[in-house]
Amino acid sequence: MFKPIRFTLSITACLIFFTATAQQKIMLHIDESKTYQTIQNFGASDAWSCQFVGNWPNEKKNAMADLLFSMDTLLNGNPKGIGLSLWRYNLGAGSAEQGNESGIKDEWRRAALTTAKQNSESKKVTAQNWFLSAAKKRGVQQFLGFFNSPPVLLTKNGKAFSNKGQCNIDSNNYQNFADYAVNAIIEIKKSTGITLDYISPVNEPQWDWSDGGQEGCPYTNEQISTLIKTFSKSFQKKKLNTKLLVAESGDLKYLLFANDKKNKDEQVHNFFNPASPYYIGNLPNVSRIIASHSYFSTSPFAKAIALRAEVKNSISKIKGLQYWQSEYCILGENDGEINGNKKDTGMNAALYVAKVMYEDLAIANASAWQWWTSISAYDYKDGLIYIGKSKTDSNFSDSKMLWAMGNYSRFVRPGMKRIEVGINSKSLLVSAYKDVRKGTLILVFVNESAEEKLVATNQSNTFSNKKIIKYTTTATASLAKNNATFKELVIPAKSVVTIVVD
Repeated sequence: MFKPIRFTLSITACLIFFTATAQQKIMLHIDESKTYQTIQNFGASDAWSCQFVGNWPNEKKNAMADLLFSMDTLLNGNPKGIGLSLWRYNLGAGSAEQGNESGIKDEWRRAALTTAKQNSESKKVTAQNWFLSAAKKRGVQQFLGFFNSPPVLLTKNGKAFSNKGQCNIDSNNYQNFADYAVNAIIEIKKSTGITLDYISPVNEPQWDWSDGGQEGCPYTNEQISTLIKTFSKSFQKKKLNTKLLVAESGDLKYLLFANDKKNKDEQVHNFFNPASPYYIGNLPNVSRIIASHSYFSTSPFAKAIALRAEVKNSISKIKGLQYWQSEYCILGENDGEINGNKKDTGMNAALYVAKVMYEDLAIANASAWQWWTSISAYDYKDGLIYIGKSKTDSNFSDSKMLWAMGNYSRFVRPGMKRIEVGINSKSLLVSAYKDVRKGTLILVFVNESAEEKLVATNQSNTFSNKKIIKYTTTATASLAKNNATFKELVIPAKSVVTIVVD
């Protein structure tokens, strides 16, 4: 009697084991014939630390530049850096020259005039330019200059932040602002040999920018339209090839209709629909790009997906218009999912960032994705690299946010197209990209769960003669390289994984 009982339990255990395994296996289907947006770049900005870190010892600042820009590999085959393909350059308004009189208490959030030469703040511009040149030296080919505020010599209150949420520059100074931007482009070219590919004159125009926390200036859509028209004429007159980027809205909802910021929303329609009185889509030097920031719109997941689907739909109605997600870090409370306060160099923040990148790329159809501050001196979830707050020398450390972003930026290169990929799982995110010239296929998986996922495909024959390499970011690995197969692909718990099929 005892033996049959043991036998029955043994069979039952086996059945349970095989059933669980079958349930865990996730099927993947790739359709290379169905393509979406062409990827333009992945980037980050030099605000605000590079104005100091560029003066640090060569060994340290070169090591940080390698982490951000390098496409080289280490002896073990792992990537040396995350291979950013665009660098955002902060065109300061001159609050640094004003010092304490600027009204911006934190010196690290003040920024020097880019055209500074022999004044007391020229060292900061030289430091910024060091990172600009370091990016180019390591293969970065796209450069964007952005203004948070017009230069203080042109603002209404003589400050780099506004008074009571009002636009801080009169329309009769728009031409002077445009001329200053032209001179900044020329000066940067003289100093570094680099021509800025894009200029963004306006940044998060919906916010008041009255608290003196940093440089900033609000604008209405009408003001933006008039300013961009002025810039366009000036760029044409000087025969510049630099493109103008509009309008870096503070929240994706302002690309659409939102009733909390009158005359500052519906930006897709206002700037790129010919029927709009603020239409700028046909102007010389104006890029066919609408840019926004993903702050305050990433949680909860279902709501984030729905908003991005609306953004995609709205932009798709304008022929040839692209969408760029041009600034993000973990900011605010995010519906209780994660708080921006307190830095997190581990996987919790990294997985959240990787999920946001999925939302923007795979749902909103973003053709570019850019991080806020690449090097942070703050106790906040805003840095790819963290440093001690020193102007001359300190320690630095990478973060898993850096490497999770690298799961995209290192492998999904400019010119690649996003392609269709299907998966029968709600707990595993995946997006796919293809180099149509070389035939290289890239898959990026995000597994937030505490369990590993087994992935298989019924297209195994398609990939049987292909070389498949896996790059894994976890709490203990940073883009760790291993060979892989589609017969049984394991995506570790709490990981971001890139698969390269060559």
